Amino acid sequence: QVQLVESGGGLVQPGGSLRLSCAASGIVFSHYSVGWYRQAPGKAREWVASITSGGSTSYADSAKGRFTISRDNAKNTVYLQMNSLKPEDTAVYYCNAVWVQRYWGQGTQVTVSS
Repeated sequence: QVQLVESGGGLVQPGGSLRLSCAASGIVFSHYSVGWYRQAPGKAREWVASITSGGSTSYADSAKGRFTISRDNAKNTVYLQMNSLKPEDTAVYYCNAVWVQRYWGQGTQVTVSS
């Protein structure tokens, strides 16, 4: 059974940091490209960042310079380090693993508020 489990969300003040984790099981994780997406209330889900199986990274303009995606294949985990958080970063964050098939996690809530 394939599972992607996100963790690390929470409430943080503007300017603060959080590190999200996406832990995978049931797949050969190193084969997969992994992306982080987010969905704010009343808005469509949007892509945030991705990392390929080879470690190449890409970011949405909203994330560039503030967020860093990384992976540890030995731990079957992808991370999203988020710095300088803004209220507009408030959303449910989802990870997504793609190779032959696509899998989604259940999401973790990030709230940026004073």
